[in-house]
Amino acid sequence: MRKLENSELDRKSIEDFKKSEKTPLILVLDDIRSLHNIGSVFRTADAFLIEKIILCGITATPPNKEIHKTALGATETVAWEHHENVLEVIENLKKENILTMAIEQVESSIFLQDFKIKEDQKYALVFGNEVYGVSQEAVAICDGCIEIPQLGTKHSLNISVSAGIVVWDLFQKINWRQ
Repeated sequence: MRKLENSELDRKSIEDFKKSEKTPLILVLDDIRSLHNIGSVFRTADAFLIEKIILCGITATPPNKEIHKTALGATETVAWEHHENVLEVIENLKKENILTMAIEQVESSIFLQDFKIKEDQKYALVFGNEVYGVSQEAVAICDGCIEIPQLGTKHSLNISVSAGIVVWDLFQKINWRQ
């Protein structure tokens, strides 16, 4: 085995990325404190051609030196917007027939491995604050909740890790219709 050189990775240009068909996922980040988490989510969104990121509440926005450290330029490729109120964002997404799913541990949540993708459906995934998670108010108006099963003592994952796990899983299901 030989490690590939950067020149062999067939990377898209910014222009090619913007023209590419996007994965029908919107990531909603509500009250994310860590600039590194925000940057990591941008980088994950770039990797899987995510349609858009919506930053809400206290979540910082690009351009920002600390976001850039982990995003590594993904803020230039991934579409994003900022809104103050996550509840309004969720309601507006629902009006556009986008299925809104909070990523949270709640009663009647659907384990990630059991979540089924519907053909021709666009999804918005709502991720919450590092300490408090997705607010109860946001959970209450989402169409449902997806939970990442966890077996250890913490039952808590970093938001950027959660985003990576969920996006990868749904990306596979969307592209290979599991």
